[in-house]
Amino acid sequence: MMKKIATLCWVLLSLTIVACTSGPISRDDAAGFEQNGEASYYADKYQGRKTANGEFFDQKAMTAAHKRLPFGSKVKVTNVENGKSIVVRINDRGPFIRGRIIDLSKSAFQRIGNTNLGIIEVEIEVLH
Repeated sequence: MMKKIATLCWVLLSLTIVACTSGPISRDDAAGFEQNGEASYYADKYQGRKTANGEFFDQKAMTAAHKRLPFGSKVKVTNVENGKSIVVRINDRGPFIRGRIIDLSKSAFQRIGNTNLGIIEVEIEVLH
């Protein structure tokens, strides 16, 4: 009986740890958050669709999707190849493709990279 209880406790603890590390980051914890990885941009078919925070998506806005950062966070995104950077506001969730850390509006992506590439290596830093 004790082995079953101990096993159950370990399972519950493991689930709690996984849930805490994969869920949204609090606004306090997000300050200064940095991450490196790939950035992509939204396909044109998403124009006008609702984002996760309820706004309508606009390819011309300086916005982005991140899996965990709080909505409204201002994030500096820097293309590591050319050093160009922009500031975007998080208003959606994603990307959901392995290795990608942020999805940018097409307008934001074009300011730091070539859309013909589709994906660029970036560093992101939460400003506030």
